[in-house]
Amino acid sequence: MPVEIDIRKVLDTATTAAREAGALQKERLWSEHTLSYKGEVDLVTEVDRACEELIVNRISGVFPGHSFLAEENQYPEGDPGLRWIVDPLDGTTNYAHGFPWFCVSIAFEKEGEILAGVVYHCMMDELFSAAKGEGAFLNGRRILVSQRAPLRQSLIATGFPYDIARDNENNFENFIELQLAARGVRRAGAAALDLACVAAGRLDGYWECKLKPWDVAAGTLLVQEAGGKVTNHAGAPYSVYDHRILASNGAIHKEMLSILGRGAAR
Repeated sequence: MPVEIDIRKVLDTATTAAREAGALQKERLWSEHTLSYKGEVDLVTEVDRACEELIVNRISGVFPGHSFLAEENQYPEGDPGLRWIVDPLDGTTNYAHGFPWFCVSIAFEKEGEILAGVVYHCMMDELFSAAKGEGAFLNGRRILVSQRAPLRQSLIATGFPYDIARDNENNFENFIELQLAARGVRRAGAAALDLACVAAGRLDGYWECKLKPWDVAAGTLLVQEAGGKVTNHAGAPYSVYDHRILASNGAIHKEMLSILGRGAAR
């Protein structure tokens, strides 16, 4: 028998957890951090771990038995059909350097479908939220993607994988091609915030590769609920478990796909 889920309760819980984690991030931003590494340059701070523990405990207290897919730790297996996808601090490198562009990202997935998500940028006190079929919001006010086109007049964003020095799929050629084709390309270092900015019409498009589900789960829903389009780099329907993402206002999607397709063919 299908489990009934109160999406408003889901969103309220995610919002509370995100705001609490964001407050912790803001409080400790200018402190000296304890750093560890998941790779040569892929940082983790004590704040990442503290925020994840806070978020998981907050959600588990309201929804016992649910499962978690989170960046920093593995958790006892709960119901695989009711899963929270958590990035406690997206933009850790920025955070560790005191660059104030980072966020909390929390999404709720039921039977493989993302139904709700929040992205919280504590430094600007901006809470982006969405529930499937109900629109996207910023601090409670409806947001929509831009209508800007063509690509030449658009501002887009991207990022680069941590293994750029060791893997040929480093996004460099796509970056050059799209930088030449667009008004501008930004690389700020927090995928969830890039997607939230597409949803809010601040950016017109975003692409990247080698991201994890916790980087994109909430942001993808935000873009879709704000009227945007999300696919993989071949134009096929996107899953948060896919390797490559393209999100846009829809108006410049074909132009971006054309350029990304050339890169894939090389």
